[in-house]
Amino acid sequence: MTDIRSSRIECLDGLRALAAIWVLVGHCLLLTGWRVPIVGEPDLGVDLFIMLSGFLMVFHYQLRQDKEPWQRPGTWLKFWTRRYFRIAPLFYVMLLLALALGPYLYGSRIIIDDFLSRSHQAPERYLDSGPKNIVAHLTFLFGLLPGFAYRTPLPDWSLGLEMQFYAAFPAIMLLVRRFDWIRSAGLVAAVGCIIVFALGRLSVHFPMPSFLALKMQIFLCGMLLAGVVHQSQPRPILYLALALLLAALPFGGDYGLGKLLVREALVAGFFALVLYRMLPGAAGRLARAIAVTLSNRFFHLMGELSFSIYLIHLLVLQPVAAFVISQYGHGLAAPLRFAIVVAIVLPTVTLLSWVTYNLIEVPGQKAGRFVVRRFGRKGGAPALESIKRSA
Repeated sequence: MTDIRSSRIECLDGLRALAAIWVLVGHCLLLTGWRVPIVGEPDLGVDLFIMLSGFLMVFHYQLRQDKEPWQRPGTWLKFWTRRYFRIAPLFYVMLLLALALGPYLYGSRIIIDDFLSRSHQAPERYLDSGPKNIVAHLTFLFGLLPGFAYRTPLPDWSLGLEMQFYAAFPAIMLLVRRFDWIRSAGLVAAVGCIIVFALGRLSVHFPMPSFLALKMQIFLCGMLLAGVVHQSQPRPILYLALALLLAALPFGGDYGLGKLLVREALVAGFFALVLYRMLPGAAGRLARAIAVTLSNRFFHLMGELSFSIYLIHLLVLQPVAAFVISQYGHGLAAPLRFAIVVAIVLPTVTLLSWVTYNLIEVPGQKAGRFVVRRFGRKGGAPALESIKRSA
């Protein structure tokens, strides 16, 4: 059996980049009225992000488990601190900007919806700057509350979902330590299904799948893949079969046959790119070539900018699409309208993302590492004193 354990997975940067570009291009298609199958479904790009998140959390847990054992609550605190400082600084800045621009963005969206003969967006999504909405978002509790889960101009519903996953992650990993990956994933998925069923019976509806139970099965797909990577005797076919089954659960978004097949392809493709060393012959060589390509300098940079691209793009896209529509209307065919919007939005968002990454994300991550080091010193001081006394 080929050893697949590694501290680096080549394709991850590229997959993050592709997920961000997929979401951006998908929204460009939706807001310019050009229908393109698969690419025009940005929720599938979000599913790829979710799968990547599940993979990365387990992968880094496995790399750190000797130095930071998860039986210690201090490890949980370090994990939550790192994730908070990875997400919160940029989100808070973009949240304040989005709320300030809310009326302008709402006007842009009305132009788009009228042109495409669609129902108007709920005005509170753009115009609610009240303290309840702000507090719900600053505390990341909005994803738990149907009335606040989709109430800003940002695509931030997935951030509330992500924070819920981080909150549950230590407990899930302790469950895996107690049992094994297959039984633990099955149990977590079963609990999620029960919760979703209960929500339906209680007529609780989330406007977007911002509640963890609605997307836990997609997180588990990535987690199962990472569970294979560091095993001495991996069982990839069994893990892949369970992941494919989980991805087919019919909740957490639109689940027609086409989207089901794409989600299954995402799971299978993700497995192939990460585990290409285990694939035979030409299949392994092809998967390796793709994985290596996805690790080149361009994809590495775009992967680093992916979070900024995801958060920023709608703030730029909606005014640009509204401007192109108001200036040219039906004088442009939908493909040309889309091409003009993408030609403006993609480089603009990429440049803004590079700025925010360097000015906000990188300092935020450094602040998180500083806080973790401080926790580590404080946590280690009593033990050190005890050693000195015993000596």
